[in-house]
Order: sequence, then structure tokens, then C-alpha cells
Amino acid sequence: MSLASWFGWNEPPTRFSQRTPTEMVVETLMMELNWQTKQAEKLQRERENEYRKIKTGVDYGWLVSYPKQSYDISPGERLQLEDMCTKIHPSYCGAAILRFRQLVTEYEPEVQEVSRLFRSVLQEAAEKIKEEEEAKKLARQWNTKNKSSLSLATFKSRSRISPFISDIKTISEDVERGTQPTRRIWSMPEFRNVK
Repeated sequence: MSLASWFGWNEPPTRFSQRTPTEMVVETLMMELNWQTKQAEKLQRERENEYRKIKTGVDYGWLVSYPKQSYDISPGERLQLEDMCTKIHPSYCGAAILRFRQLVTEYEPEVQEVSRLFRSVLQEAAEKIKEEEEAKKLARQWNTKNKSSLSLATFKSRSRISPFISDIKTISEDVERGTQPTRRIWSMPEFRNVK
């Protein structure tokens, strides 16, 4: 028996699975939510310790052992948040994270409120994406309309080039009907005699 079989030296290197950008966005946003939940829980514990210290006048914080993470988001809510994360375009992921961090810093929410804040940030980002897509759609429609109207305008202007051929009836034509038109040479324009 050789050592190479034990250590797997002859095996091809394992490839990491290719993830789609949507999966990466969902994973990144959910990691941020978990991190902010842990931080909010830690801040809440610190506030409770300060309150106890003020109330009793004695610090027993060194005696207390806390569980790793006591608060967890329900599976149904987690699935809803993951579904909302799939609607976020990868280019908006960083902006959504920054906005979420800003709101958490600004409001210092309780642990239970962090997921609601996260939901509001995701809704805000989804609305912004939707507005930009509608604006792009309107811009495309506007550009298409302008191109068609310009081609129609150039077609109309070409039909007006010849000033001597007119389909518009005027009063002077009615007056001139009684006179005989003179024959003209084809290379010369027709000028009528005014009497």
C-alpha cells in the first residue's frame, strides 16, 4: 500500500461550485443580517448589564455566561427575506448593505427589530431598481418614437422640394382655368403670364 493513496496526492484538485450572482447576493445579504443581529444582541446585553449595575450597585458581569446566540429568526421569515434578497441586483448589494448599517447605527434597534429594518432596506432597494428599470424603458420608448418621427419628417420634407408641383388648390388656379396653358419646354420651369 502506497502513501499516495492515503494522502490523495494523485487525485485531481477539487473545484469550487460555480454560484450565480443571485446566490452570492442572497448569501452576502443574509450574512450581513446575521452579523447585525449578533451585534444588536450584544448591545442589548451590555445595556441590560449597565442597567443592573446601576440598579444594584454591584457588577456581577464576570459571573454571567451568555449563550452563543439566543435570538434566531423564524424559518418562515428567513425564507421571505431570502426571497426578497433574490430581487436585489448585484450592483445594488453594496448600497443595500451600507444603508442597512446606517439604519442600524442610527436607530440602535432591539434584536427583534433588526429583521424588520433589513426588510425595509430590501423593499427600498427593490423599489429603486424598479423605478430605474421603468425610466430605462421610457427612455427606450422615447428614443424609438424620436427615430420614427424623424424618418417621417425627412420623408415629408422630400415631398415638398418641388415648388412648381402642388396639390393644394388656390383661388388663383380657379381664375386661371379659363385661360389656355402654354406649351413649355421640359427643361424650363413653367411660368404663367399674369394679365
